[in-house]
Amino acid sequence: MFGQQKQPPIKSLIASGTVITGDIAFADGLRVDGHIMGNLTASKETPSLLVISETAVIMGEIRADHVIINGAVQGPIEAAQLLELQPKAKIEGDVSYKALEMHQGAVISGQLRPLAMQGDDKPILILPASGA
Repeated sequence: MFGQQKQPPIKSLIASGTVITGDIAFADGLRVDGHIMGNLTASKETPSLLVISETAVIMGEIRADHVIINGAVQGPIEAAQLLELQPKAKIEGDVSYKALEMHQGAVISGQLRPLAMQGDDKPILILPASGA
């Protein structure tokens, strides 16, 4: 399903220790290790990937195709394709997604809303296998 599509390359990095106040628009892939007080919006022209690491803090709205979160987000999130919530993800805000993968330990304080589907399609929920 999603593994068949080639992921966009991560071309930009907001490093740990960096604090940005203001909205950010990006294309392709972006990795955030720092703090952002503003909205993160991916270009709709090309597929997008946003990675929020465990050291990152985002206070604002997030919009991208594929979003991977292992840090803290305060604000709404819209993942047009896939939202992956890693074990240290802490989200305060409503979440919209086409497909959702949520690991044990991830926390969402808000509503989960599947994006509108075509025909009989249903939103996809992926439960990762426990690694014992």
